[in-house]
Amino acid sequence: MPFARISLHRGKSRDYLQRLSEGVHQALVEAFEVPPDDCFQVIHQHEAGELIFNAHYLGGPRSDDYLLIVITAGRPRTGDTKRRFYRVLVERLEQSLGLDPEDVMVVISSTEAQDWSFAGGRGNE
Repeated sequence: MPFARISLHRGKSRDYLQRLSEGVHQALVEAFEVPPDDCFQVIHQHEAGELIFNAHYLGGPRSDDYLLIVITAGRPRTGDTKRRFYRVLVERLEQSLGLDPEDVMVVISSTEAQDWSFAGGRGNE
């Protein structure tokens, strides 16, 4: 049950955004134990000055192609699973978009099933 928020600078093509979405989802399915039909994402595009990041903090250098991917997961994953996901994700995005792995930052948080309602006001237990 992950929900991905993807933030980047405005100006990428529709094709780029589609390949970005697919790359994130493929990595989730391959390495984060997500069913293939479980895809929920929002892509936020920001004007210059609205996506603020340090180009060298704990990585980099980061460019204007920087992505921030925030994943809210429905259950915790092991550290090994998360590390594998990070590796697979940057490989997929480098292959499909030519994106430098140093431009990809990921934040994962976990929730409980009761924190989700997928439709109709019904809780998920």
